[in-house]
Amino acid sequence: MLEQQATATVENAVVIQAVTHRYGQVQALDAVSLTIPKGVTVGLIGPDGVGKSTLLSLIAGIKVIQTGSVHVLGCDLSNKKQQQALSHKVAFMPQGLGHNLYPTLSVYENVDFHARLFGLPRQARHAHIQRLLEATGLAPFAERAAGKLSGGMKQKLSLCCALVHQPELLILDEPTTGVDPLSRRQFWRLVDSLRSENQGMTVLVSTAYIDEAERFEYLLAIDDGKLLASAPTQTVLQQTQSQTLEQAYIKLLPDDKKTDEHGLQLTPFIKDENSPPAIEAVNLTKSFGDFTAVDHVNFTIERGEIFGFLGSNGCGKSTTMKMLTGLLEATEGSAKLLGTQIETSDMQTRLRVGYMSQAFSLYEELTVRQNLVLHAQLYRMPEAKIAARVDAALQEFDLESITSTKPSEISLGMRQRLQLAAACLHHPEVLILDEPTSGVDPAARDMFWRHLLRLSRDDRITIFVSTHFMNEAARCDRISFMHRGQVLAVGSPEQLCQQQQTTDLEEAFIAYLQEASQQEQATPAVAEAPVEASHEFTDLSHLSAFNSAQAQGVLYWLATVWTFAVREGKELFRDKIRLFFALIGPVILMMAAAYGVSFDVKKIKFAVLDRDQTIESRELIQNFSASSYFKLTEYLDSSDQIDYALKSSQARLVIDIPPHFGQQLMRGEKPEVGFYIDGSLPFIAENIKGFVLGILTSYLNDQLQERGYSLNTADSVQLQPRYVYNQDFKSIYAMAPGMIMLATMLIPVMMTALGVVREREIGSITNLYTSPASVRQFLIGKQLPYIAVAMCSYLILVWLAVVVLRVPVRGNFFAMALGAFALICAATSFGLLISSFVKSQVAAIFGSAILSMIPALNFSGLFYPLSTLTGIGYWVGWCFPTAWFQLISLGGFTKGLSFQSFIGYYLILFGFGVVYVFLAGLVLKKQEV
Repeated sequence: MLEQQATATVENAVVIQAVTHRYGQVQALDAVSLTIPKGVTVGLIGPDGVGKSTLLSLIAGIKVIQTGSVHVLGCDLSNKKQQQALSHKVAFMPQGLGHNLYPTLSVYENVDFHARLFGLPRQARHAHIQRLLEATGLAPFAERAAGKLSGGMKQKLSLCCALVHQPELLILDEPTTGVDPLSRRQFWRLVDSLRSENQGMTVLVSTAYIDEAERFEYLLAIDDGKLLASAPTQTVLQQTQSQTLEQAYIKLLPDDKKTDEHGLQLTPFIKDENSPPAIEAVNLTKSFGDFTAVDHVNFTIERGEIFGFLGSNGCGKSTTMKMLTGLLEATEGSAKLLGTQIETSDMQTRLRVGYMSQAFSLYEELTVRQNLVLHAQLYRMPEAKIAARVDAALQEFDLESITSTKPSEISLGMRQRLQLAAACLHHPEVLILDEPTSGVDPAARDMFWRHLLRLSRDDRITIFVSTHFMNEAARCDRISFMHRGQVLAVGSPEQLCQQQQTTDLEEAFIAYLQEASQQEQATPAVAEAPVEASHEFTDLSHLSAFNSAQAQGVLYWLATVWTFAVREGKELFRDKIRLFFALIGPVILMMAAAYGVSFDVKKIKFAVLDRDQTIESRELIQNFSASSYFKLTEYLDSSDQIDYALKSSQARLVIDIPPHFGQQLMRGEKPEVGFYIDGSLPFIAENIKGFVLGILTSYLNDQLQERGYSLNTADSVQLQPRYVYNQDFKSIYAMAPGMIMLATMLIPVMMTALGVVREREIGSITNLYTSPASVRQFLIGKQLPYIAVAMCSYLILVWLAVVVLRVPVRGNFFAMALGAFALICAATSFGLLISSFVKSQVAAIFGSAILSMIPALNFSGLFYPLSTLTGIGYWVGWCFPTAWFQLISLGGFTKGLSFQSFIGYYLILFGFGVVYVFLAGLVLKKQEV
């Protein structure tokens, strides 16, 4: 390993000793030790998956140190207090286009949010933000949403957010990956310009473009978690006797990974004049709504040719390739593949094409051999030929040693080779490869290209490959420059360079980009414009001192909470779908339940088989039909119809009056009347039984009194029940308060359950990890907007209950509202707790719905009192906030209760909220493990 020895003094920005980091069984870093001097620019190179991001995350304090020690700017990162103090001096820009940005916030609001997190005073904050926006050329777009910026502009905005608190150490994780060359050049000029203000600032950059690292003063090279080099860049080139860093990196690799030091030998493509083109695209266009991803693309690819598609992420490369394989239908234009018009339903043409997607698309659960066998079966290869063809592919692509290994256990280069073997397994005539070597090391890329050259030159397979690596594009027979859905130029690398009078393909691409945007002079001028110091705050180095001084006391703590709350509130109110769900979701839930769920048993359909046809039998029928509980639907003619009437639900009750019923009744005998009840719904059946007994008792008493008989109970005491609350005995008076309880619990829980996990998925959680803010400040700040929206929703629910459902509030409305506020605090805290546990938004939605709905429905007193529950159900009810608010809601609506009756309930509900937030703060860590 090449290493420049240095001592751990204050002159060093970073000192790492024997750091090892693992993710389960995978070792990301293996005993790494290095020293980075202060005030230098450092390039960190290596393919994907070798530990670059892990190393940068450890230096930035994002990850917990497992083994070894990390000192940054004199602070020991294993010490929590020192790490907290360091957050004001370090800025981290995560990998990916704008992952530290919030798409719905404007350019200015994004930078302002980061500035507030670090406690910048108002006057200095505004002045510094304006200077950064002017320096980056973003000032004219200050009010534009970050999600509507181009890739290059997003990277500039991310840089502004990272630099807003004037850090001493700037860490950039692959900041220019996937960005077009012009934007990439502007980005680095911008970094140099801003760094010129602060000569002491150290810049540490990992990059996927090895040639890009040549601009840095110091070099770190890493492979498989091991440090290959840590020395000045020129020293590395001299000691490895290399002309380029890519050559140097290959020489630094272990012997088993090295390739021919002379590099890849290209053989010229010879066109077959007698063969028609393999691929033809004429005005090919694809639109998604108002967005045009591919705009009138034209090109022709010859048989056996390696054709490159070069462009930044999002320029339309993958969309074009999917149209050429029939996976997407073109909006306009036409494309031919092997002389056949491409249609999404044409399976025969697809069988002649091999497609390798940008992301790994084989099955992790299957071994290498099983994946290839499955692929052969999917492409309808004869069963007798599959085994031999798979064996040949394993030998052809050097995969024989890993046939029984699963893809997750092999290197990225081997995985790419496996995908290529699968794509070539059925002997396709055309291979379409979407960024096939993205993230692999140079040696593996050379080996991959040797396979492509052999397939093209020996087997005459047409290869259509997309890439954003310039040195890889130079290996293609012809290339097409693509930008914003349009093809800028087509030709061989030499022809394109000659047309723009450049010696470098990247310079040629930049020239074409400038022509397309008609900003040959204006755009570079913005990037190169000198940055003038603000008159209001000239010495920006004092910002770090201001930051540290501000990060103390209750006011700063509350200001940080408010910063998170304002940002979350803006995002919520600009997301119309989420806002609609938060406000109107509870309304829909309550109204659906109020009108769809009722325990009122009225107008029960009944049928009669009257085989007596006397006055007495008709009087009995009249007693039932005159009741509000029953409705006569039909008369039956025979006993055979009884079973059918119940089965078909034409009646839930059938009365069978036997012959001679009237005579037996008049003689004082006991005639038997049959009552057939539909028992499919036990609750309703039990009610019908009670109603039948009551009507029969009333009927018999009337008959006896009409005939002059004295009832034994006539002079005795009679018990007549009167209901103190809900005298009409209508279920709506119980359902409305209960549904308000359910909606006020369920929707806020589901909304906040997406809060933390959503930031994890988009990457903006990094802003918490790298800022001075604490986890609980973050959680409480995210919670506040949802509390406000949920309270508005609660007021709507009460208004609907009173005005639409006619359920009056008999108690103190403000006492109920305070109880609702306490429940919402508990519900949103519970949602944050769930969000801190789960790893995806899907899991958050399902988990929050199940964990909140089951206790709210079954153990809250909504359908039956908690006192009737026993065992675990009883304790689940009392240990969940909905049961306590149900008492408040029912008490306020039906019992006329006020504040003094609810004081204990308030304390318990607020207690739930405090406990949930405390637990969420324990689960959600300030550092990743």
